Amino acid sequence: MDITIHTTALPHVDPEASLRFYRDVLGFEVRSDVGEGTMRWITVGPAGQPDTCILLAPPTADPGITEDERRMIGEMMAKGTYGWILLATKDLDATFDQVQATDAEVVQEPMQQPYGVRDCAFRDPAGNMVRIQEVH
Repeated sequence: MDITIHTTALPHVDPEASLRFYRDVLGFEVRSDVGEGTMRWITVGPAGQPDTCILLAPPTADPGITEDERRMIGEMMAKGTYGWILLATKDLDATFDQVQATDAEVVQEPMQQPYGVRDCAFRDPAGNMVRIQEVH
């Protein structure tokens, strides 16, 4: 089989704030932006990697979600336990400094983890955990 990862989804509650974080802070390209208001589906991805995308989507747009599920999703997003993504960079310290210089919420400064990677962590505007690990 020849299978690749094309798109993964992260929820957003404020599409403009999420767009600013992924485009302006992380430097991702905007691939598409459809919908209006808070009901927008925005696809972003790293420059030079057109086949790798993140879909920033309204988390409760599915009409099959109950009100209890909507409430639970909102609570989990507020705690930062609903969505997360793991990114990679060759220069973790420089990347951390660039992201930290913005208003991004720092969760963890660069550190060596006991499981063998060196990484840092931020929250995006929706509360999603964004971990960035160093790769060589």
